[in-house]
Amino acid sequence: MKNESWQERYADKITGADRAIRNIAPGRRILIGSGAAEPMVLVEGLVNYGTHLADNEIIHILTLGPAPYVQPGFERRCRHTAFFIGANVRDAIRDGRADFMPIFLSEVPELIRTRRVRIDVALIQVSPPDRHGYVSLGVSVDIMRMGVDTADMIIAEVNPNMPRTHGDSFLHVSRIAHLVPVNYPLPERVMEPIDDTCAAIGRHVASLIPDGATLQLGIGNIPEATLAALTNRVDLGLHTEMFSDGAMGLIEAGVITGRKKSLLRGKHVTSFVMGTRKLYEWIHDNPAVEMRPTHFTNDPFTIARNENMIAINAALAVDLTGQVAADTLKGQFFSGIGGQVDFVRGAARSRGGKPIIAMRSTAKQGTVSRIQPVFEEGAGVVTSRGDVHYIVTEYGVADLWGKNIRQRTMALIEIAHPDFRVELLSAAKQRRYVFGDQAVPRAAYPWQESRSECLRTAERVVVRPVHITDEEALRDLFYRQQDNAMPRRFLSYRHDNPREEMQQLVDLDEVQCACLVVCHRQDGNETIIAVSRYDVDPATNLADIVMVVRDEWQGKGVGSLLMKRMAEVARSQGINGFAGNVSVNNKAMMAIFYHSQMRLVTQLVEDNYQLVAYFHEPNDPGLPALSPSLAQAARS
Repeated sequence: MKNESWQERYADKITGADRAIRNIAPGRRILIGSGAAEPMVLVEGLVNYGTHLADNEIIHILTLGPAPYVQPGFERRCRHTAFFIGANVRDAIRDGRADFMPIFLSEVPELIRTRRVRIDVALIQVSPPDRHGYVSLGVSVDIMRMGVDTADMIIAEVNPNMPRTHGDSFLHVSRIAHLVPVNYPLPERVMEPIDDTCAAIGRHVASLIPDGATLQLGIGNIPEATLAALTNRVDLGLHTEMFSDGAMGLIEAGVITGRKKSLLRGKHVTSFVMGTRKLYEWIHDNPAVEMRPTHFTNDPFTIARNENMIAINAALAVDLTGQVAADTLKGQFFSGIGGQVDFVRGAARSRGGKPIIAMRSTAKQGTVSRIQPVFEEGAGVVTSRGDVHYIVTEYGVADLWGKNIRQRTMALIEIAHPDFRVELLSAAKQRRYVFGDQAVPRAAYPWQESRSECLRTAERVVVRPVHITDEEALRDLFYRQQDNAMPRRFLSYRHDNPREEMQQLVDLDEVQCACLVVCHRQDGNETIIAVSRYDVDPATNLADIVMVVRDEWQGKGVGSLLMKRMAEVARSQGINGFAGNVSVNNKAMMAIFYHSQMRLVTQLVEDNYQLVAYFHEPNDPGLPALSPSLAQAARS
C-alpha cells in the first residue's frame, strides 16, 4: 500500500466522538479498551451522544478511567459485564446494575475468538500511525488484541500521548472505521508509600527468589515492595500480565536484564502497562518491552516454558487448609479471577518455579485475620488448596506444597497475626485439624532475624530461628544421626523421639531459651542440617547449650557458624556465657568451642569436659586460663 493511499483513507476516517458514537447500532456488544488505554472521550460520548442506544452490552476488564454507563438511569441503554471488577464498577455490580463473568484471563481471548462473546464494536485508544499506516495499541494489548482482530467495527481515539509499544501491538488504520483525534494524558496509577508491613512481606517474598528467576507480579503495594527488596539480585527476567514503575526501576538499575530467560530471552514480556507518566514515556518505542496478548502471557503452558518462574499474586483471605479467596469480600464480588490461577499453575509447572500468594495478615486496621478457619458464606475460592504452594505474610513464609492438613494448618497459624493465633488454633482443634495438645505458635522472638551464610565449602545455608512447625524435620535430623548420636548430644537417653518432647524443643520461652536451626535449600526443598538450643540458669546467668550437626555436614563449618550466631543471640539477651558438657571423644565440638574466641574454663569429669565459655574479652584478668588438656584436645 502506498503512503498516499493510507493517508487519504486516514483523513476520510477522522470524525468527532459524537458522530462516531451515533454509528453504533442498538443491541450491540461493545468492548472498551483496558487499563490506562481506556478511550475516555468515547466513553463520555456513550453517555452524551448515545441516546439512541438500547439494550447494548458493554464489556471490559479493569479500566482506570470513569465508567458513567453504570450509573443509575442508564439501565435501558446498556448493561455492563465485567471480566474483572474495578473500583469504578464495583458498586454497580453489588447493586445489580451490572454483571460479573468469572473467567481466567488467559481464556477471555478464546471467548472472543470463538464468538461465544461476540464483539460488535471495539472502542480503543491508539498511538498516531507510523509512516506505514500502523497504529499501536500502546499500554494495553491484553484482551484487546483479539478484540480488534474480530470486531465488526473499530472506533479509535488517536492520542499523541499513547506510547508506541513493540510486540503484538500494531493495527493498520484500514481496520479502523472511525478515528477520533484527542490529546490528553493517560490516567496514572501512582502507588502509595510502602509501609513497614508491606516492606516485611516484600522481604519474605524476595527470600524465595533466586538470581536469574523470571517474575510475574500483580497490582498493588506488595508487588512493589517485593521489587524494592530485589535490588541485590542478578539477571532477573519478566513474564507478567502487568508492568509497573517498580519493574522499570529494576531494569534501569541492571537487576532485570532478561539474559537468563528460557523464553524470549532479553525481552520484558507483558500484556498491559499501568503506572506513572514517566513509565509511559519510558516504554515508548522501547524494543526491550514485548507487549503480548493474554492468551500468550497468561497461558499456563507458555508460562511454564520460563524456567525458575516466580509468580506473585495477592489474596483477600486464606483458610486453614490453604484455599485462597481473591475475588470476593464479605460474600460479595470484589475483583475477579484475573490471572492468578493462570500464573499459579504455570509457575508450578516451571522447572524451579514457585507460585506465591502474598497478603497482609489482617484487615480492617488489624481487627480481622485474613487467615481464617473457614470462609464466610458467599466467599469464592479462586485458587484451590491443591494449587497453592507458598503463602506469605509479614510474619513469614508458609510452604504448603506436599503438606497434610495438620502441617498446613500449623504453618498458616505460624504466619498469622499473633493476636489471632490462639483463636485459630482453637478452631483447628475443634475441627480435628491438629493434635489436641498442640502448643500455640509464639509471637516473634527478639532474635527473629534469618540470615543467608556461606560455608567454607562455598555452599550457602540459612540460619534462622526454630519454628514450631519444625518438629518433624528435627525428628528426622535426630533419627538420621549415626550410632544413636542424638541421645548423647541432645534431649534424654532414649531410642525414640516422642512428639511431646519434640514440641517442648520448639516451643520456646523467648527470655529463658533460644533455638536456631541451619537449613540447606535445594530445588525448593528445605532440609534442617543442624540445630542448637540454649536454656538459661537464672542463678548463674549462664546458658546450657547443646548442638547437633547432621553427620554428612560435619567438617564444613556448620557448627562454628551456628555457635557464632548463638553467641550473638545470647549476648543480645545479656547472658554471661555458655555452659555445657563435651565428651573427650567429641573433638569436633571441642574445636568449635576452642575457636569461638570465648574465654573457656574447663574441668574433666570422667569422660566429659564440663565447660564454661564466657563472652568477656579474652584479656579479662578476672577469669582463669584455658585448660591445657582441652586446648590440646581441640588442637588435635
